[in-house]
Amino acid sequence: MLTAAAHAQHLSAQLHELLCAEIAAAGGRLPFDAFMELALYAPGLGYYVAGAHKFGAGGDFITAPELSPLFGQCVAAQCAEVLQTLAPPPGAMTNDILEFGAGSGALAVAVLRELERLESVPAHYWIVELSAELAERQRQRLFTELPHLAPRCGWLTTLPAHLRGVVLANEVLDAMPVSRFQIAADGAIAEIFVTTTAGTLMDIAAPVQSPGLATAIAALHAAGLAQAPGYSSEVNLRLAPWLAAVGAMLDAGVVLVSDYGYSRANYYQPDRTSGTLLGYRHHQVSGNLYQHLGLQDLTAHVDFTAVAEAGEAAGFTLAGFTTQAHFLLGCGIDRLLAGAEVTLEQTLAAKQLLLPTAMGERFKVLGLNKNISGEWCGFAVRDLRDRL
Repeated sequence: MLTAAAHAQHLSAQLHELLCAEIAAAGGRLPFDAFMELALYAPGLGYYVAGAHKFGAGGDFITAPELSPLFGQCVAAQCAEVLQTLAPPPGAMTNDILEFGAGSGALAVAVLRELERLESVPAHYWIVELSAELAERQRQRLFTELPHLAPRCGWLTTLPAHLRGVVLANEVLDAMPVSRFQIAADGAIAEIFVTTTAGTLMDIAAPVQSPGLATAIAALHAAGLAQAPGYSSEVNLRLAPWLAAVGAMLDAGVVLVSDYGYSRANYYQPDRTSGTLLGYRHHQVSGNLYQHLGLQDLTAHVDFTAVAEAGEAAGFTLAGFTTQAHFLLGCGIDRLLAGAEVTLEQTLAAKQLLLPTAMGERFKVLGLNKNISGEWCGFAVRDLRDRL
């Protein structure tokens, strides 16, 4: 029987073979977003679906819900405010929560536990999860830690037809496949593809092929961004279709997007000449996107200006935009800390969530309203929408 490490390397080798075959089938070069999709989500082989431990100190990265339940408690406070505002009339649809990519289930547990305390438990807590292995881990955790609430939870691989309530997307958009581009010496736009040389994966620049990429870069140029020869970066062309689908599903409610990222002007600032795309493995940054296939995360920062624009195009109105620190303060993290017997571990975790040098400013939260309005607590301390 193979050891865990040997099994992982075996899956990585299989993924390499699959990618080489896909590159050959595409005529020798594969658009980067297609490579990234396979590297992360290829059935049974991709990083998020192959079964390796990813979350927490023993994995590859720590998300805010993993760091402390305080994050989920604050998210629950915002959810409660929305759910109470949406109180349905008799016979109407129930109010639910839908979470994309629930990871280890830490956010779901913290949110449901706090909503129970706030007497605002939703009728259903849906989790859209592409990984059967992660879905099973989430199910086991919820039924172990919240056996009386777990029956309200359901797992989906596609969006439901209708939803009324709150949609949570915590560190989801950074794992969405992106398209890459480069500005040539003469100012021409090139798309970055993935090719193979003697079995080694590498970049290759060629004329733009991906639909919508040239238009997206032209818009950046019109704003005076990403123009210098040699400048390279990425664009999330899948964001707008994703938000359009979410908008078609959500009859009324709020979408909360939390992730690391920038406004467009900061994302494409002149000195960020190589974009934001990185690999992560064992809490270490890797600049080589083609090593440890299926064993390292691939992630790009979020262009929150693009999120706001795509949301408005999908029928949403902007509810607010702020830093994670200001969102958590607006949702009462200070009251949560003051009302409990705070341990040193909780204090250190709170600092990580709030400090500008940690997650406090690097992570942002953006809210989108659909057929609802309100002065939401998460954006009450400081709304930075004017920076988008």
